[in-house]
Amino acid sequence: MNKMLTKKRSLVFFMVPQFTMLPFSAAIDTLRIANRMLGYQAYTWRLTSVDGNKVYSSCGIGVEANSSLAEERRHLSGENRPSMVLVCSGIDVEDFNNKSVNAWLRESYNRGVAVGSLCTGAHVLAQAGLLNGKRCAIHWENLPGFSEAFPQAEVYADLYEVDSNLYTCAGGTASLDMMLNLIGQDFGEALVNRVCEQHLTDRVRSPHDRQRLPLRARLGVQNAKVLSIIELMEGNLAEPLSLLEIADGAGLSRRQIERLFRQEMGRSPARYYLEIRLDRARHLLVQSSMPVVEVAVACGFVSASHFSKCYRELYNRSPQQERAERKLTIATARQAIAA
Repeated sequence: MNKMLTKKRSLVFFMVPQFTMLPFSAAIDTLRIANRMLGYQAYTWRLTSVDGNKVYSSCGIGVEANSSLAEERRHLSGENRPSMVLVCSGIDVEDFNNKSVNAWLRESYNRGVAVGSLCTGAHVLAQAGLLNGKRCAIHWENLPGFSEAFPQAEVYADLYEVDSNLYTCAGGTASLDMMLNLIGQDFGEALVNRVCEQHLTDRVRSPHDRQRLPLRARLGVQNAKVLSIIELMEGNLAEPLSLLEIADGAGLSRRQIERLFRQEMGRSPARYYLEIRLDRARHLLVQSSMPVVEVAVACGFVSASHFSKCYRELYNRSPQQERAERKLTIATARQAIAA
């Protein structure tokens, strides 16, 4: 029998509490469909947690584990060593930091096991020191906090990245795309196309496709000049550009830019620039543990007091209240799941 047709790959899905169900189930079901199309169990998997107990996803559904971290560490030296380990996480991944997990991931990678992540799992891989100098992907909502926490990682707002036996994806349906890439490596495009037909997916997305809608669709703005100015603003949040610098970059006068933003965005360019800086600050406050003063600096504010004043004016609460409310929401959700 053709060697490719009998190829097998075993995977371990490590579940972090509050993992996101969609990328987790999309990844596993893509492998299941590939097995069905092939007619044999080319892909096998087991589910793992730190203690081997059930793990609850962010939607409250509990998933039983097949093994514990201790068992998986023993498997690395035996016949049950996996081909790939995938960390599955989701919201509040910043709260998860387990030294034993970090050591297991490093050992797995050093023994030639492919290591990857779904959704926000790149955060766990970075904690383990595996992403220094490596390309990686993470969900766009977590990208600002991740890039601040792990500056040595080369993080991109791509659907997925593959770099030196490290696989990371942004979550959602991007895990489907990353699994299709894996299946293509193992069995070729013919099988990928058959799996896509079963998924009712009309195309295989490139790893570098956008996670978010293009600005034109996201903002409902058609004016190319305004869109180019907004892209310039979004690329310079830590060190905001002056309106004169923006005008030079756009090839327009300050008055023209003021008029365009009033017409298209209903506010001045300065106001819009402030709002997108504060939006990034909000993501950092709820998705990272950075001190408020560091969040202020990362978003281009010269002082914490000015940052707090602007934040309160836009969101009707201080940065400290934002973070406190987020912690309360998390604690309430956890109590509800435990009950």
